[in-house]
Amino acid sequence: MTEQTEQLYRQAGEQFAPALARLARSVERDADKARDLEQEMHCALWSSLARFDGRCALKTWVYRVAHNVAADHVARSMRGPQRVPLEDIDCLPSPANVEADTAEALVLAQVAELIRRLPPVDTQVIVLWLEGESAAAIAEITGLSTGAVNVRVHRIKTLLASHFTETDQAETAV
Repeated sequence: MTEQTEQLYRQAGEQFAPALARLARSVERDADKARDLEQEMHCALWSSLARFDGRCALKTWVYRVAHNVAADHVARSMRGPQRVPLEDIDCLPSPANVEADTAEALVLAQVAELIRRLPPVDTQVIVLWLEGESAAAIAEITGLSTGAVNVRVHRIKTLLASHFTETDQAETAV
């Protein structure tokens, strides 16, 4: 690796490492596997920077590489059986405000699970949108048009909201 490649990797790590960690956690529920996925993203980024020619922003390159690794991870995991290891069983909650904390954690877990169940491109789009990226930036990263990104974000938000509306209506009917 050249010194310029090393400098690009350092710069990318400083700027985007937290976003890569969040992306890994949004794609992978298991904490250990999420860390492994994050490491895969960094390895892929490191090796890809030798081909970085500056025709797009470094941010776009980083997100494109990370999202490709995440999409591959999702595709691999969908082919295998779904198992829940014993380590995934949570400990008892703290006695502070158990009901509010539990309700919030449940909603966040449901949203994360719904996002994980989306097709890979939709997962990429909504995760980038949640990261605060513009439709134009998401379009550049994913290869979709800006209009397609806006439509997908709207459709996914509607889908997520409808899930919670249906859940609330079902609970009040009981």
